[in-house]
Amino acid sequence: MKKLLIIILLGGLAAVASLPGCKPDPSIDIAAPDTSLNISFTVPDGWPQPAYTFTNNTLTQAGFELGRKLFYDTRLSKDNTISCGSCHQQFAAFAHLDHNVSHGIHDLLGTRNTPALFNMAWQSSFFWDGGVTNIENQPINPMQNPVEMDQPVTEAINKLSADEQYRSMFNTAFGSDTINSQRIFKALAQFMAAMVSDNSKYDKYIRGESGGELTAQELSGLSLFRLKCGNCHPEPLFTDDKFHNDGLTLDPTFNDTGRIRITGNTQDRYKFKVPSLRNVARSAPYMHDGRFSTLDAVLEHYRSGIYVWHNADPLLRQNIGMSEQDKADIIAFLNTLTDETFLHDPRFSEQ
Repeated sequence: MKKLLIIILLGGLAAVASLPGCKPDPSIDIAAPDTSLNISFTVPDGWPQPAYTFTNNTLTQAGFELGRKLFYDTRLSKDNTISCGSCHQQFAAFAHLDHNVSHGIHDLLGTRNTPALFNMAWQSSFFWDGGVTNIENQPINPMQNPVEMDQPVTEAINKLSADEQYRSMFNTAFGSDTINSQRIFKALAQFMAAMVSDNSKYDKYIRGESGGELTAQELSGLSLFRLKCGNCHPEPLFTDDKFHNDGLTLDPTFNDTGRIRITGNTQDRYKFKVPSLRNVARSAPYMHDGRFSTLDAVLEHYRSGIYVWHNADPLLRQNIGMSEQDKADIIAFLNTLTDETFLHDPRFSEQ
């Protein structure tokens, strides 16, 4: 079986940096000066082709490491206190554990739950409302959002340009020490798109590998999941990458009308993007506003709490039948989607 190959030579392995790597993508138009260290991105066996293929942004060791440094750098925020990694914590699948909504500078609160980050190369849109459609454009929103990082990109560029180490890293990654928004976002895209989670117990079960033996309860949960949840959370990504009204009542505190803010289409009122359920046991709280703190509460919503809006999803025009045992079995299966390798992978940790 093919497995994801992302070979990233970290700082502690710099002594082997002369080893040959993969050949660069022949379709690239902006090439890094040294492509001998390119890392490779391979689609896991049985997965669909990703939406983002690193065209015009070849994945390299230097670009990835620059993206990682930027991801964890608080200087991207106005008061130098908040980084991307502040709200996207690796141990929580790069979500924000126990925070219902995002927390920005000066402890300001946003209106939506911080989404987990992984398998982003397969996403065709980003944020709960799909307001961004390319991973390279995604970082500008939190950087300039007044309740998140609250800093114009130009100010971030000025800060980074004053740092000799950054100038050197940009030179290595892009062929000159010029720091601009395009290069910042391309480096971040290399880091984020390389964050692939495909080694959970479930994945080992699918691949027939040791460590993938599911218990009777987990197997029951898998069958129930496929029957009751799989339409919106299809395998192997566990999201259909679409938008649905999932029967939540409106929270008057936020009055969040969802995707209609982007499309203006009344049929998109109260629709939100379906999140992947990989690593879901580690990324609480749940839903776009973080209203549920446990998986049991989420399943209970679908069992007994669905509010039928005029544009409710056809599959959610009534409560979903589940016994207490069904819920327990589904939760047991959802726990098999935890990818401990990904959650502790030093390649994605702050260096």
